[in-house]
Order: sequence, then structure tokens, then C-alpha cells
Amino acid sequence: MKKLLSLGMLMMLCSLVSAQKQAEIDFKVKEFDFGQIKEENGPVTTTFEFTNTGKEPLVISGVSASCGCTTPEWTKEPIPSKGKGLIKATYNVSGRPGPFNKSITVRSNASEPTIVLYIKGEVIPVAKPQEPAEK
Repeated sequence: MKKLLSLGMLMMLCSLVSAQKQAEIDFKVKEFDFGQIKEENGPVTTTFEFTNTGKEPLVISGVSASCGCTTPEWTKEPIPSKGKGLIKATYNVSGRPGPFNKSITVRSNASEPTIVLYIKGEVIPVAKPQEPAEK
């Protein structure tokens, strides 16, 4: 019984030590509001900055957007402890008038392996020229 208790304590200690050595991803901001965007101004982009606050290198294994109208780019190299990285999200406003709310899912080796970021705003459509009035 004593051996079993000792083994259990050792396993808990090992799991605590390994948890303390994991990468940690800390975003300054997880949501960005573009506000009103004129459709004729084209695509809009924002950048989410993060820091690895853990002990191990942080590796972003993938970033995906909730639709094809949003294109993510991200830091591909491992981020060392206390290092910084970026997730860039570009939203294509063309042909998409009205409000939008999109998500960007970030997967990594951090203790919280999946984090969701959000972008939102409202696209103001291109004003159509008025036709001349008939006489």
C-alpha cells in the first residue's frame, strides 16, 4: 500500500513539473472591432500580438478562419519563452455589405491548446450612382 501511495505521489509531482514547463500563449487582445468600413476601401487587416509566457518554446500548429473571406497569417517559427509572435487576419469586404463577426481559431502546443480570436465590423456598400431623371 505504501508503494502504491508513493507511486501516486510521484506521478502527481511529475505532472505538476511538466505542466510548469509547458508553453503558454498570452494575447494582449482577443477581439478587434474594425467599426464601419467602406466597401470601396478594399480588404482590412488587423494583427493580434501574443507572448509565450511559458517555459518551453511555443509552436503554432495551425490557424483557421471561420470562412473563406478571412485570411490568417501567423508566426511559423517556434517562439521562445518570453518571445512574441503575431496572428494577422485579413477580411475581404468586397461584396459583403452589412455587419460581420468572424472567428480565427489558433492551435498550438500551449497549456490551452486552442484559442479563438474574433474580428467584427460593418461594411458600408459602395454608393450606386443615381440615374438621371427622365423629362
